[in-house]
Amino acid sequence: MSSLHPPGFNEVLHAPVRLTLVSLLAPAVHVEFAYLREATGLSDSALSKQLKALQDAGYVELHRHGRRATVRLTAEGRQALAEHAAALRALLGDALQAAPEVSGAG
Repeated sequence: MSSLHPPGFNEVLHAPVRLTLVSLLAPAVHVEFAYLREATGLSDSALSKQLKALQDAGYVELHRHGRRATVRLTAEGRQALAEHAAALRALLGDALQAAPEVSGAG
């Protein structure tokens, strides 16, 4: 982990597609593979590759039901997402506050 990143920063989750996927999974118990494909615009193979990376990290579980599949965020995945979100807030610090007003144009 680089010293540029605050504690909890997660390289696996920071990838935009994977961050989008865990964000879609977080409020649900199970999410259909087809919904994730439609929501992200990814092909089946690209989505499978991203889910495999999350699965290898222990962050998601994939369940097959015949030709259908559902995905769920694991407890470890929820914790990693919470820690990564806190790290992003720490990294951004005051940048998340409203922009200061500039008075008097030069």
